[in-house]
Amino acid sequence: MAYTYDDTNVFARILRGEIPNKTVIETEHTLAFHDINPQAPVHVLVIPKGRYVNFDDFAANASEAEIVDFMRTAARVCRIMGVSPDAAGAGYRTISNAGANGVQEVPHYHVHILGGRPLGRMLQRAD
Repeated sequence: MAYTYDDTNVFARILRGEIPNKTVIETEHTLAFHDINPQAPVHVLVIPKGRYVNFDDFAANASEAEIVDFMRTAARVCRIMGVSPDAAGAGYRTISNAGANGVQEVPHYHVHILGGRPLGRMLQRAD
């Protein structure tokens, strides 16, 4: 499937330095920063620097180096923010939204890492 990437999206603008962010960590292929509208005490966004629209675009088209760097950076964010259970944290949730049904707001692949309090059920049960 072909994806159309919008170079004017907010994350592309952050990556170009047009919009400031509160960086947690930056690597060759990945940027992690605090969400400007946090939904939990810990709410960090992890984005690849490449032009990927959503998870399946990233997983299918990113290089191995980009994928490994992204995943390892996300793990480092969990430890840095103190939510990783292996670092005495109480846990976290990762969320990635895609498309209209997934309520994706920014058409640039990103993962939300949320923690710092009990987060409740992920979704309401369907009847």
